Amino acid sequence: MSGLLGLAHAAAFAPWQLPWLQWLALAGLFALALRIDRARDAAVAGFVFGLGWFGLGVSWVYVSMHVYGDMPALLAALATAAFCAFLALYPALALWVAARLAAGPYARALLALPAAWAGAEWLRGVLLTGFPWLASGYAHTDGPLAGYAPVTGVHGVTLIAALLAGSIASMTIRQRRLPLLAAALAAALLTGGQALRAIEWTQPEGGLLRVRLLQGNVPQNLKFADGGMSLSEEAYLPLLRDAAQADLVVLPESVFPLPLSHLPQATVAALAEVPARGAALIFGIFLEEPRGRYFNSAVGLSPGGGAPQRYSKRHLVPFGEFIPWGFRWFVDLMKMPIGDQQRGDSYQPPLQLAGQRIAVNICYEDLFGAEIREAWRDPARAPTLLLNLSNLGWFDDSLALPQHLQISRMRALETGRPMLRATNTGATAIIDARGNVVAQLPYLTRGVLGVELQGHVGETPYLRYGDAPALILIALGLAACLAGGLRASRSR
Repeated sequence: MSGLLGLAHAAAFAPWQLPWLQWLALAGLFALALRIDRARDAAVAGFVFGLGWFGLGVSWVYVSMHVYGDMPALLAALATAAFCAFLALYPALALWVAARLAAGPYARALLALPAAWAGAEWLRGVLLTGFPWLASGYAHTDGPLAGYAPVTGVHGVTLIAALLAGSIASMTIRQRRLPLLAAALAAALLTGGQALRAIEWTQPEGGLLRVRLLQGNVPQNLKFADGGMSLSEEAYLPLLRDAAQADLVVLPESVFPLPLSHLPQATVAALAEVPARGAALIFGIFLEEPRGRYFNSAVGLSPGGGAPQRYSKRHLVPFGEFIPWGFRWFVDLMKMPIGDQQRGDSYQPPLQLAGQRIAVNICYEDLFGAEIREAWRDPARAPTLLLNLSNLGWFDDSLALPQHLQISRMRALETGRPMLRATNTGATAIIDARGNVVAQLPYLTRGVLGVELQGHVGETPYLRYGDAPALILIALGLAACLAGGLRASRSR
């Protein structure tokens, strides 16, 4: 049963985007946990739930390893299964902690399970460099709970969703008046989120910005092969010429398979032609500094001349961009170009281009809201726009593409800033400051996405306080359960 609930939980995320299914599936798991006495058995239920959740939700990992990394099919399948099993340890931990802390079902449903669940989800986002993909809160870029995102961030949304699930699960407890109280709590959480959605936390500033985002759709298996440079030039240089009459033109992550210093002169000249025509340009490229040390970077060129601006990726992907200790043998089984990269500085000021202050993040860096928030370290340079450059060609037309788009929507909600997404194969899109997708290119197509938008200024509560309120509430919930459990044990 818990495995089926895990599958339903995965279906709550993009592309299906059924936020109500997330808290119903989690409520089903919590209801099962309330009937389990032993912590070990609760952990097993959480683990099986996690296998269903991640077995469906991150199945695209297999595509990157086997289809494009040329890892043998059996080994890729085993590695994918092992990865899903590792991720399933976190829901197992949550249910084990809740069973150990809370003596009574009421405390377990409304304190221990929500706090332990949100705490385990936060831990998944930080331990071993973190992998918060499909964190429960990401299911709520739509629906009433989205209103909490600018206030608490994704971890706070996860806690509120878990509390909603706990209140529903507690309705199965046969105690007088408890179902009515639980229903009242659920209604209050939903009503509060809907009311918060009506608040405009940030405001547009300045004139309309004409943006062109380029999607070349260069196949990943050809991009770094012989002739890949010519293929990339054939895809993107004509699109550059088509992206006329713009204020800002954006090319995706690693748009060419060579470092900037190795590009043919004709390609460099084609890039320089964009600012010469009066448009700012941002493009993703590898920088080799010094020789043999590579940075996955974004370079910005201004029409007014001046030194190029840059951002270098700082949160690297394990096995794809850096090799964890002891796993070189595993990475060597795949065809992984430039698989050992350098990290950029922890704080890099926004790029100042086209009258905007643009906070750049690359690929899966936008999973980490706390790191995105670092771009606001200098109030005088507070970003007006967010920009994600990605190459999801590693995952074909899989669930990874709409899931990544949903993650970017959460960052827009948290910061109250529009998010631009320029990708090689999708999802190239424009997200407004309220987390809505206002324009998008189809997946696995070649084209230019042109829109007009405004930068935003102002500060959401999340930008001011970050994850601290959510983490404090999680800690208080766990501490209250621990204190209650200690009192109960002393009274026996």
